[in-house]
Amino acid sequence: MTPASPDGSFPERNRRDAERDAEPDAFEARFDERYDAKALRRMFGAFATGVTVLTCGGARPHGMTANSFSSVSLDPPLVLVCVDRDAVMHAALLDTEFFGVSVLAADQEKVARHFADRRRPLGMAQFDAIDWEPGECTGVPLVADALASFECRRWRGYDGGDHTIFVGRLLAASRRDPDALVFHDGRFRRLSPEPTQVPL
Repeated sequence: MTPASPDGSFPERNRRDAERDAEPDAFEARFDERYDAKALRRMFGAFATGVTVLTCGGARPHGMTANSFSSVSLDPPLVLVCVDRDAVMHAALLDTEFFGVSVLAADQEKVARHFADRRRPLGMAQFDAIDWEPGECTGVPLVADALASFECRRWRGYDGGDHTIFVGRLLAASRRDPDALVFHDGRFRRLSPEPTQVPL
């Protein structure tokens, strides 16, 4: 993957990659003809995920519901989140050093819906509708009573097609043990833990 410059562009992409992206091969062309964005979204929805709220503070505070979140590395401790290039959050992340991730508990579906609603206010006013607290390390807004919370420094950005893959270096983390909120097949669901014989 190719790292982004501070303005979100990718000047280091080599010519071979650029040519490959511009001219899909036969397999890619066949796939693109068969599946439109709606069909792809439905297929991707088969993969159940947790639900997070991605937040940043500073001069351009903003929050966004996101399920494209993953751990990356233990040493150094890294996580990633994928953000659409046209989203308000994309510009906000490029404009700040720190961001937060709140992993939502099963009883926080209303919070997820709030930060997915494009009619919500912008700026700090969008946080008036929820219980939140400033991160102890960076001060970024974090959802209160979340299943887990992470404070991150923006570490790298990578080209991900119509999204940017933002990687964050953890600065603080905490977790509780309620049930998790899950997103699957276009719907919010609750996940209750069951005993397992698989060593973790």
